[in-house]
Amino acid sequence: MAIRLGDIAPDFMAETTEGPISFYDWKGTSWAVLFSHPRDFTPVCTTELGAVAALREEFAKRNTKVIGLSVDSLDEHDRWKGDIRDVTGHALNFPLIADHRREVALLYDMIHPNASETATVRSVFVIGPDHKVKLTLTYPASTGRNFRELLRVIDSLQLTAAHSVATPADWAAGEPVIIVPAVSDEEARKRFPGFVAKKPYLRVTAQP
Repeated sequence: MAIRLGDIAPDFMAETTEGPISFYDWKGTSWAVLFSHPRDFTPVCTTELGAVAALREEFAKRNTKVIGLSVDSLDEHDRWKGDIRDVTGHALNFPLIADHRREVALLYDMIHPNASETATVRSVFVIGPDHKVKLTLTYPASTGRNFRELLRVIDSLQLTAAHSVATPADWAAGEPVIIVPAVSDEEARKRFPGFVAKKPYLRVTAQP
């Protein structure tokens, strides 16, 4: 069964490059990004894992832990680490799940038989401190992901979870935001003084 927004992300036990984990215990009260890649020793995946490693401090600033997954073995993961460092200049610095029995992949519906009956697609799950799924993305094997865009989305998710606002198209942190319709004009004047009503339903304010 597909995991949908608002669902509780399933807990699991797994072997990783940093030792065995219980997902909930590893995650704690942080935000988390769980992402899969099709196979080790493949070109796009090599560039992706290096890109994520390069953004370690950016994820840390957002209180977000990152964990990767493929259906390869722990030995294959360990042998692949050197290639990731050599190609991208960044050593693997987050755990990589060895899901050779496909238990986690099936739990999170990461194997799409019409794409591949054996390899995982490029799935992404952003999970909040409450263990609920806040965002899902699915990319084909041929298309590498933009992880800076994922940081932008996490900025939006964290901001909108804390304030009664939404973020417009192409928004970046620090730019104006939209007051959600559930907030009345009277309340908005108190909470967001100086907001601009472009339309009765579209009220713009500085980022809280």
